[in-house]
This record gives sequence, C-alpha cells and structure tokens, in this order.
Amino acid sequence: MKRAYRYILPFILVGALGLQSCDDYFELSENPNQVTDPALSALLATTTQKAGATTYNVSNITSYFVQYLASPSASSTTDIYDIANYSSTWNSLYLAMADIYDMRQKAITEGSSEYVGVANVLMSYHLTLVTDLFGNAPYSEAFRVDILTPKYDSQEQLYSESLKLLNEAITELSKTDATVKLSPTGDLIYAGDRAKWLKLAYALKARQLNKVSKTSSYAPAEVLTAVQNSFTSNADDAGMNVFPARNYWAGVALSNESNLLGGWLSEQLVDQLNGTTFGVVDPRLPKLATATVTNTYKGTPNGAGNVGPASSTVKDESYISRTSPFTSDESPIYLVTYAELKFVEAEAAFRANDKARAYTAYLEGISASMDKFGVSATDKATYLANPAVGVGAANLTLDLIFKEKYITTYLNPEAWNDARRFDYQYKNFTLPANAALTTFIRRVAYPTDEISRNGANVPAVGSLSERLWWDK
Repeated sequence: MKRAYRYILPFILVGALGLQSCDDYFELSENPNQVTDPALSALLATTTQKAGATTYNVSNITSYFVQYLASPSASSTTDIYDIANYSSTWNSLYLAMADIYDMRQKAITEGSSEYVGVANVLMSYHLTLVTDLFGNAPYSEAFRVDILTPKYDSQEQLYSESLKLLNEAITELSKTDATVKLSPTGDLIYAGDRAKWLKLAYALKARQLNKVSKTSSYAPAEVLTAVQNSFTSNADDAGMNVFPARNYWAGVALSNESNLLGGWLSEQLVDQLNGTTFGVVDPRLPKLATATVTNTYKGTPNGAGNVGPASSTVKDESYISRTSPFTSDESPIYLVTYAELKFVEAEAAFRANDKARAYTAYLEGISASMDKFGVSATDKATYLANPAVGVGAANLTLDLIFKEKYITTYLNPEAWNDARRFDYQYKNFTLPANAALTTFIRRVAYPTDEISRNGANVPAVGSLSERLWWDK
C-alpha cells in the first residue's frame, strides 16, 4: 500500500481533512500542497486539529442516541436507531490515526519523549472512539504498508491497547529532558504544555478504567488514583478551537438559521433542564439553548420531528445556541473536561462506598460545569441549595450522579458510553418515536466503505441492539 502524507505546513489548518474519504485506509491522491517530510510541529498541528474534528464527527452521531439533539424531520435515521452509513466518520478517524502514527514514528526517530507521549494520548483517544462506536476494528495491522486488508482486533484487545498507550504516554510525558520540545504554535490543544498533556493522559485513563463498571475487572481505587493525577480545574480542560471558519456546532446552528435544518435540541434534554422532569429549573438551560418565540424552552421529541405550529425554523422549538461556551463561533471542541472528571470521581467513590468523597466530587462537578457555562454565582448557589440537588452525602445515589453528568457531557461522545453503562435509566428517557429497534441502541453498523474494501474481515452485526463487551 502506498504511503501518502496528509500534512499542512504551518499553519494553514484544514478541518475538512477530517471528512475526506480514501481508496484504502490512508491512501490519497497526489496533492502538491502536501509535504513528504513534515516537521514534528506540523504533524502536531494536524493531529491536534483533527482531534477536535473527529470529536465533533462522532458526537454528531451519538448526541442523537442520548437525546441531546433531535431531527426536525420525522423518522430521521440517526434519531430512530436505523442503520446508517458512517463511512466519513470511520475514514476521518483512521486518517487521524495514520497521522498520529507517523508523528509517533518521527518522534521516536528524533528522540522526543514529549511528542511520543502526545502521540500515544491521541492514538488512545481515537482508538477508543473507533471501538466504542463499532466494536472490533483494525489496529495491530492497520498501519502496515504491506497489508491492504488488515485484520480486526477484538474489543477487549483494543481496550487493553488504549490503556497501554496511556500508560506509555504517562511514562514519556513524565520525562523533562526531551530533545525536541512540543511546539507552542503547533499544539492546538495545550500550546506545548507538557504537564497538561500528562494530566490529560491520566484523565483519559480514569475515563477508560471507569468505563468497565459492569465488568469483574472494575477497580474503583484505580479510577480514583488516575483522577487524583488528572485535572485540577477547568483550566486543564482539553479543547481545540482552531477551525476553518467557526466551531463546527456553531456552523450547524448558523445553517439552521438559514433553514438548512439541524441542531434542534431534544425534548429529553430540554425537559430535564426546564423543570418538567425534575421540578428544578437548571440555570444552564439558557446558556445552551435558544428560547422559542414565546420566550420558553421547548425540545423536539426524537423521531417525531418538528411538532410546533410551523414546519421550519421560526423558533417554535429550541435550538443549539450560538452564544454557548460550547457552541459559539470560537468555542473549543472539548475532548475531556474537569467537570466530567469530578463525576468520574463521584461514581468511583460511590461504588467504593466512600459517600463523603463521592458527594464532594458530585457538588464540585456541578459547580465546575456551572462555571464552564458561565452561570452566575447566585444562580449556581440557588441550584446547589435546592433539596433535589443538594441531597447530602447520605442520600446521594448513582441516579443523581449520572443525571448531573449527563448535562456536563453535553455534545461529548462519552455521553453515549455513560448511557449504555447506565442502561439508559435516565428519568423519563423513552425510545424515540418510530424507533427501528425495540430497545435502545448499543452499537453502530460497519460503514459501507469499509465493507467494500475489507469485507472479508468485517465482522457480522446482527442488530444495533448488540452490546459491546463492557456493556454486558
């Protein structure tokens, strides 16, 4: 298989690269703007930019599964758990991993522990996105130029590999004597801050260790150790905010304003926040949603489509806000946040029967999320003091932890992993109208591009209700 490079010189960044298709895993047509021996700084710019793009690509699928978003069209494929072709997302993930692989190989050659560590973090992150969507997937043979149809590694193998990559990243990023330091301008996530990349490695490790909560290997003490070494404030959040034009979600919202419909908020999300489901009005609602023409907040039922009196964007239902800290034009696309990690800590501590620590982390997670959304100190204090929220350590439940984490992971792919681990037991969470399945979705089908080029190795999928190994 011919190796082709996909890099850009500093620093004309191309979010569109994340959406390219290819004839095999990594081969692209000749392009005079591509360079054959990119510097590590250029590789870093490409891989960190693609981390934001792939996060968006995946979350633009999973956000419908967890009912953050709903389509204005009835029986939309993603809304109703029907089989869809996610070839562009698959390709963007593997193109990103190919770039990361090349960066790692070059970093090894140049003796840069910092670049090796970052490459491992990014590879683990993307590999996890792949397997959490599709299950078994190519990895061990995926980057060999002599293999056109790589074998599929099992989900368990990919999970183990993701942890191995993170542990190796922790080792490399703990070193302070790298021959080549991270480029502040090439690093579009942490501006060359090695210590923050080390915290991110621990954050992703905590997330991975917590993901297996349904299995016999779950060890809450290990989760808590990883959390302890990870983020310490919102300032540590891993976000990428360099785009061809604007934040991808802001682009969806802008198109929606022009009647290219998308970015409608689900009834499930809006009702959780507007007081309908829990009897508590959440001050984060106006920070993430647009108000209707009647100055209220109303969501769209998944699968049912627009139920307002009009058939287009006249604001009879609520949409993604273009002023939210997560979806404004210049907002970062977040891979992981401190607020999320506090709920990982709360869950692990709760499962370890340390309710005092769990409750403290639960409150800190809410507070960090409120701060991230720009909620005022007064509104935050009022919400935390509400007896339905500030229940006390003795009355804390997993339901409350997952309920609050659901808001914190708004538009993040990890929300679907949580929904599956929690068996979709969010209050009033129901199947979408016109659902293609009789139960909630647990996986997606392999894309047609992959079936056409590597069909002999693609595993059979019986139903989208089939559970991944950690979800059983």
